[in-house]
Amino acid sequence: MGWFKRLGWWLVSIALLAVTGAAGGYIWYRQASQPDSAGTLRLPGLKDRVVVVRDRNAVPHIQAANALDAYYALGYVHAQDRLWQMQMNKRIVAGRLAEILGPSALDTDRFLRTLGVRRNAEAILAQSSPETRAVLQAYANGVNAFIDTRKSALPPEFLILRTRPERWEPADTLGWQTMMAWDLGGNWTQEVLRMGLAQQLPTARIAEILAPYPGDKPLRTMDYASFYRQLAPVATAMASVVQRAPSGYVEGMGSNNWVVSGAHTRSGKPLLANDPHLGLQAPALWYVARLQAPGLDVTGATLPGAPLVVLGHNKRIAWGFTNTAPDVQDLYIERVAPGNPGQYQTPDGWADFETRTEIIHVKGENDVTLTVRATRHGPVLSDVAEPLVAAAKPLGAQYVVAFQWTALRPDDRTFQGGLKLGQASDWNSFLAAMRDFHAPQQNIVYADVDGNIGYIAPGRVPLRRADNDLKGLAPAPGWEARYDWTGFVPFEQLPRSYNPPTGMIVTANQKIVADDYPYFITSEWTVPYRYQRIKALLEANPRHTPDSFAAIQKDVVSLAVREALPLLLAAPVAQDASLPPRERGLLDALRKWDGTMAADRAEPLVVTAWLRELSRLLFEDKVGEVQFNRLWDQRNVQLPMLNAMRDPDGAGAFWCDNTRTPARETCGETISLAWRRAIADLDARYGDNAERWRWGKAHTARAEHKPFGKVPYLAGLFNVRVQTGGDTYTVDVGRHNLRDERAPFESTHAASLRAIYDLSDLSESRFMTSTGQSGNALSPHYRDWTDKWAGVQFITVGAHRRNPGGDSFDTMVLRPAAEALP
Repeated sequence: MGWFKRLGWWLVSIALLAVTGAAGGYIWYRQASQPDSAGTLRLPGLKDRVVVVRDRNAVPHIQAANALDAYYALGYVHAQDRLWQMQMNKRIVAGRLAEILGPSALDTDRFLRTLGVRRNAEAILAQSSPETRAVLQAYANGVNAFIDTRKSALPPEFLILRTRPERWEPADTLGWQTMMAWDLGGNWTQEVLRMGLAQQLPTARIAEILAPYPGDKPLRTMDYASFYRQLAPVATAMASVVQRAPSGYVEGMGSNNWVVSGAHTRSGKPLLANDPHLGLQAPALWYVARLQAPGLDVTGATLPGAPLVVLGHNKRIAWGFTNTAPDVQDLYIERVAPGNPGQYQTPDGWADFETRTEIIHVKGENDVTLTVRATRHGPVLSDVAEPLVAAAKPLGAQYVVAFQWTALRPDDRTFQGGLKLGQASDWNSFLAAMRDFHAPQQNIVYADVDGNIGYIAPGRVPLRRADNDLKGLAPAPGWEARYDWTGFVPFEQLPRSYNPPTGMIVTANQKIVADDYPYFITSEWTVPYRYQRIKALLEANPRHTPDSFAAIQKDVVSLAVREALPLLLAAPVAQDASLPPRERGLLDALRKWDGTMAADRAEPLVVTAWLRELSRLLFEDKVGEVQFNRLWDQRNVQLPMLNAMRDPDGAGAFWCDNTRTPARETCGETISLAWRRAIADLDARYGDNAERWRWGKAHTARAEHKPFGKVPYLAGLFNVRVQTGGDTYTVDVGRHNLRDERAPFESTHAASLRAIYDLSDLSESRFMTSTGQSGNALSPHYRDWTDKWAGVQFITVGAHRRNPGGDSFDTMVLRPAAEALP
């Protein structure tokens, strides 16, 4: 008995020691993996002394004796705080994810190697000015100084995947800039969707489901659907390519910005606001910093991986971006020479494909060899799914699909334009910077300390030989040059405004040109709900302050829901006295509700679930499950749903009928069925006690980590979640993914950054991102801003300027390695 007792004590002691050791090891590792933010460091490549003061929010204030050292220091602190994020970005650009993630990343790598982003970045670098290359190299030197001198533990992702960071190169920066443009200009997927829908629907019905901007006519007038049906194998292959394409790294299809002159502010100087809407990620996309050197004084949101303040202000001007979403990507169906798969048809005869071989290393498996082909238009994307030499033989011929995009050009000068933007001091120098801004096209609002406001949509927008009918997809037989690009919209003709008489400029992805604008930019403008709401709130207040701008950014009234509610409540189910009391109570609540998508209310959840089920009933049987899953996005289904409900005897008679049943359902019957299905779905998800349903609980904002966001046991550590209000169309946006059956109401796309710039005192400008400054999940600054972000609160970055050291917690001094000791 005594022996067993001693053995028990011995085992308990071992267990306690193991637990104690593990806890001690965790504490040590957590601390060791944090960057050194205080003290003096000697680093190679610096020209002079640099001081980096981190304030209480971990925002670095970089003070350098020259601009190149300031960019070097930014590279160093980016690497300190966001090393894993930067390494992931580097691998995405180069198509090298499978090296660390294994076969699951192989399809993405194939697509990115075919696209050739990294190769194009190297070509851009070769054509860049010496000044631009010097900035990129200084920044890369700063990143590499941290990588080369780091002796302590690295962030946990490196430990889990057993990998080491690779040195940063200037082309990595330019490549990541291109990937940002990819997510902000991906209209090619809509063209592929149109091809897929054409297999099920005639052209007129596609024009109803892909509804034009309110007040516009359908853009495509010819019967393209019958042509596409002859290319069914091509459509199938391209749908497969869409599935393989990278997505979700940034995912930007929204944003708000607005600026008002001093005539509308209490201070008498302009105010400017910006909140770019992007896919939420952990850590956040943005990193707030201030850089100061002779000739350089910029503050705002930087991108880890780039030596730029992308969104922010300098001493004289402030600026903000929203996405224009232009049509800058075209697909070309190219005919392959019969009996000679190495050639394709051009207006001048047969030409050889450009080819190259890519070797993809795959963790734990053999290397994969990829042959990449390109035509005169660009890379052959259809090869990513499978070579169409065997797969696509419509009309007895063989075809491939090539891809042309404004950002895949070696003469892109967007990075150079960003450098000039940070140094601009007035409207003319701002415009000079914008002339080099090539991709992605953005709506950029401007304000300066002299009281001027302005707007321009810079970027390369192609001019096509036949800018109508089959826009964005050119068939090859006999049409080889019809849709070729002939140039770009002249810079002087791009949409712009300077000191408009109204004293207000608002962009929220709405249509920004008049009907008589002579050039085609896009047909895929966002419906103008956010624009209308912002404009109304601005006009309701004669004298704005930063606080009133913050209140607008916090607004969660959904004009889309306000428009849909009366149509829903006119259905028979809403008048049915035989409904259970609980459902009658919910309908009564909807009648009294004003469309405010508040997190603490049930009505937003009920109406969103109702509209979700209605969209399924209206469209799935008409287009098939595969195409519906690609279509099923609130931006795609909102307008056709409303149009069908408004016209129950016209378009609604087709869409509201269920073609899978012998009966002919009316819109009222379909809306009623959608109600019953929505309530059943909410009961299954949240329980049958509707008094406990809350929009915020269902509409949690999820910032997802790459690559551990969906990995069991790791997602809880790396993902960041917080309850939020809003919807796809509110100013305080929170877009959910209708096709996500697991969590269809969860917000995955929201304001990645909020900023308010007060031109009467730029040091009081306000910022907030969705997570925190650190990319290390074990850092106290990994998610310390999330609750403030959800509450639409802000930080300022100006206090340190007025009281050096008073608002700081750490000061780091960087000195040249070769500097003589004092």
